[in-house]
Amino acid sequence: MIAHFPSPMAKSRKDLHPQAVASARAVARDLLDQVLRKYRTLDEASGLVRGFADLEPRDRAFARLLAASVLRRRGSLDGVLAKCLDKGAPPQPVETILRLGAAQLLLLDTPDHAAVGETVALCGRREASLKGLVNAVLRRVARDGKAMLAGLDAARLDTPPWLWHVLSTAHGETVARAVAAVHASEPPLDLSARADAEGWAAKLGARLLPNGSLRLADGGSVADLPGFAEGAWWVQDAAAALPARLLGDVSGKDVLDLCAAPGGKTLQLAAAGARVVAVDQSAARLGRLRENLARTGLTAACVAADVAVWKPEAPVGHVLLDAPCTASGTLRRHPEIAYLKSPADADKLVGVQDRLLDAAAAMTAPGGTLVYAVCSLDPREGRSRVAAFLARDKAFARRKVDPAEIGGDAALVSGDGDLVTLPCHWAEAGGMDGFYAARLVRRA
Repeated sequence: MIAHFPSPMAKSRKDLHPQAVASARAVARDLLDQVLRKYRTLDEASGLVRGFADLEPRDRAFARLLAASVLRRRGSLDGVLAKCLDKGAPPQPVETILRLGAAQLLLLDTPDHAAVGETVALCGRREASLKGLVNAVLRRVARDGKAMLAGLDAARLDTPPWLWHVLSTAHGETVARAVAAVHASEPPLDLSARADAEGWAAKLGARLLPNGSLRLADGGSVADLPGFAEGAWWVQDAAAALPARLLGDVSGKDVLDLCAAPGGKTLQLAAAGARVVAVDQSAARLGRLRENLARTGLTAACVAADVAVWKPEAPVGHVLLDAPCTASGTLRRHPEIAYLKSPADADKLVGVQDRLLDAAAAMTAPGGTLVYAVCSLDPREGRSRVAAFLARDKAFARRKVDPAEIGGDAALVSGDGDLVTLPCHWAEAGGMDGFYAARLVRRA
């Protein structure tokens, strides 16, 4: 059994200066507006919201945590607020403000007087006439909200209907509820070490996971952690670190990493001694990959190109395709996905995934290995794509994953022999991203 790590969400915000927190609350409100009204990711919103970059690091972290908490638990927060409002739904001008206040009171252990008073202060000229309502509702949430919250079906309320359908259809309701429970809290920080994982686990006070990843309950500022400046490790979810392992021993061998950015798998392969060519359509994302290569002292050739049309000089023996997908498996780290994606997105992407898989197959030499991966919980993007590929390309066959290759956990291997991780796997340690990967071998 893996040890439990307390979630950073449980931390009190009593140590923050009230004025700084007030600014952080205003920034959190603007982050939510960018996500819910302009359909931007939290990362994109962080670069657009005025004042975010000017906050002190811990206040910046609080603003993001507060916004992410609302996104993770919006259904439940709205359920509580509806019980505290005569008409059942918050007036649109103060909808976000009420959600922020409820999140502080119910999820973040913020003292009642600060959560209520500072949140009411967010009401500006436009919302001035509703200050009394906001104050009254939040005071009732402070008094009765936790009991109300306990009476709600949080798993269903906080999971978008499209994702609930995917999870319950593919894995059953029990698993869907287990996934929802992990999605409800802030995830820990996972790192992949360039070398000496055990030594860096000791230096960082991190848990060494069965697959070799390092896990910190709360990493704080990543750039301030020991080993960052010298490039001893990089941030990479434990599940995301598994697909590259399916290529086997790559030391001294040529490897194509397709759709490579942001580059965690490129760094893994380079650290294992491979000669890596990393291909991605986004020059900007490849720029960040180059920065991480420079920081870690690792080398790889980076090519900005469309994988569907780009061709290497000759086929190679090891190809990894991490295809674009709905990214529903990363919801625990990117809760905005619940509001930015829909069932139609998977329908649109399957054609792209098929084209990329065919292109990657053409790059794989006879006798070579092709690993297809997606960070999606939807079988249409994973298992179904591989089944369709094997039906149309008889040159390839599946090679089943041995649990020993991925840290010894047989629960991460499907009946077909593919890698399937779910957010509820290793839940006692904070879970992991949802991933699917299949290993396909070209006949010699």
